[in-house]
Amino acid sequence: MADWILGIETSCDETSAAVLRAEGGRGSLAGLVILSQDVHRIFGGVVPELASRAHVRAIGSVVERALSDAGIGQSQADGVVVTAGPGLVGALLVGVMYGKTLAFSLDRPLLGVNHLEGHLFAPLLEDAALEPPFVGLLVSGGHTMLLDVPAWGNYRLLGQTLDDAAGEAFDKVANLLGLGYPGGPSIERLAREGRPDRFRFPRPMLQELERGGPNRYAFSFSGLKTAVLRAVRASDDLERDRADLARGFQDAALDVLVAKTAHAVESLGYPTAMIGGGVACNRMLADRMAARLAGAARVSVASPRLNTDNAAMIAAAGAWRLDRGERSGWDLEPRDDLPIPGLLPLLSTSGTSS
Repeated sequence: MADWILGIETSCDETSAAVLRAEGGRGSLAGLVILSQDVHRIFGGVVPELASRAHVRAIGSVVERALSDAGIGQSQADGVVVTAGPGLVGALLVGVMYGKTLAFSLDRPLLGVNHLEGHLFAPLLEDAALEPPFVGLLVSGGHTMLLDVPAWGNYRLLGQTLDDAAGEAFDKVANLLGLGYPGGPSIERLAREGRPDRFRFPRPMLQELERGGPNRYAFSFSGLKTAVLRAVRASDDLERDRADLARGFQDAALDVLVAKTAHAVESLGYPTAMIGGGVACNRMLADRMAARLAGAARVSVASPRLNTDNAAMIAAAGAWRLDRGERSGWDLEPRDDLPIPGLLPLLSTSGTSS
């Protein structure tokens, strides 16, 4: 028998609720509402206190709209799943407390879901053929990591950023170029007009692929940001150079992401590469990944609406775990450093062997 799963996501600056019709741990999306907080554009980044207050004001109406779109009432929800971390603690707390209160009042199961695991499940809502094993690249404003996914719920860390996340680098470079926040869409649009080889920026840690060792699949974007900063300061006509700088930065960042992901897919012999997170909205990233892996593996990436922070992916991950009998207690609390459940560190220096 199918269940109605209500998902809630408030990890950063989107207030989102979704309703999933789930059976056997998989589901179809019946309702999804994502309310973005435009106030942060003024500050060029997310202000945690403002984000929390905006969630408090919006969460009730967002949940009710998602239920209405699905054609059900609160009492028909069979389970409530909510993002428990990682993210901004104040923002997470709003969603967790609302979810706990609703689940308790309805006497329904409650489950706290890891936000990053949600990104892994997001493509499953549109790509029914997505099945482990695959390599997952999670790229967002707060995280950049490469995962070996031999089975759902079983994850091995191949590499992650040593400093800044890819999405943060896009935001900071957009700010340097006077493009505003968030930076990813602006950089991508402007880069289409830029010449590919006028600014050749470094490809951070790409050489580590050949050297092997523990940093083979690690990422670093702070040096790339610094290189762009120096180029901006050296420009005597930023208006003339802006598109070329955006193209040079994007090419460098995507080259590293594609090369390391493709190398992991080929080394493991997996049939699929999955891309998730806000940066996965970049069409060029998916296109280059597909071209790089053509004939070797396919690329699974969700539509932009499901790659930004949203409750549908939380509901999808939660439906799978609820089906396995997992539940959270009423003492559930948010954590800004919540680890992905089932995540194992890289156990050797070879990059792919266990």
